[in-house]
Amino acid sequence: MVWGKILRDFTLKKYECLLQAIKNTNYSTCTVQDFLKFEPEKCVILRHDVDRAVNRNLEMAKLEHGYGINSTYYFRHVEETFKPEIIRQMAEMGHEIGFHYEVMDKANGDPKKAIEIFKEELEDLRKVTENVTEIKTVCMHGNPLKSWSNRDLWQEYDFKDFGIMGEPYLSIDYNKVLYLTDTGRTWADLNIRVKDTIERAGLNAACSDLKTIYSTYDVIQLIRSEKISRICLLVHPNRWCDDFGGWTKELAFQNMKNVGKAGIVWYRNRVQKSRNYGV
Repeated sequence: MVWGKILRDFTLKKYECLLQAIKNTNYSTCTVQDFLKFEPEKCVILRHDVDRAVNRNLEMAKLEHGYGINSTYYFRHVEETFKPEIIRQMAEMGHEIGFHYEVMDKANGDPKKAIEIFKEELEDLRKVTENVTEIKTVCMHGNPLKSWSNRDLWQEYDFKDFGIMGEPYLSIDYNKVLYLTDTGRTWADLNIRVKDTIERAGLNAACSDLKTIYSTYDVIQLIRSEKISRICLLVHPNRWCDDFGGWTKELAFQNMKNVGKAGIVWYRNRVQKSRNYGV
């Protein structure tokens, strides 16, 4: 349909087009927790990282709720996004609330300090959602400027010891699930992903359709084709805005970030090649 190409991308209206496309297929939608519990055969896992602009996350949550869709929202423990009243409101809609931890960053790479911060911040979030929902999954936040990854914490510790059943970067087998992310404000698999990378990405490597996916319209077309049985969509709601002023500001901000991230990826790849060849 022509309208899919005319509408500005990364708007709430375009996201609604994506939801409509899913609803018009044989896919079910599920949270990360429900996928790990039940492993449905034909599904779209909807996951959101609440990095900033918490009100845009709430707008997206309301839109999904209107379509009878529950998804997962991972909240950072920072002032801009840790808003108890909004977290509870989204939980009461039926959305899964998870912890978007960045404790290795806060502990400057020290796992012993990081695990203590993790305990405290996870407990804070559980107090907010008490009597509404349980926090059963967590997901790392990626800071491209740090040399470590927040998920490195689990090389020393086990998240199951904290009543956590899974971490989407570690607990989903991406040999069986196609992973698509709007990181960099594009769905294309460009060299701008510093921390938002997955292991066991066999299905992504084998999927020829990925070469043609750049826009949300392309994602919609892939979903309509129903070629892939399981898809995980990572959507950052702060990037999706109907207001033209906010949309333009987000576009300019993300383009500047992408230049920096591309430089980081290039530099780290160069260092790794030098090490491999003993240069």
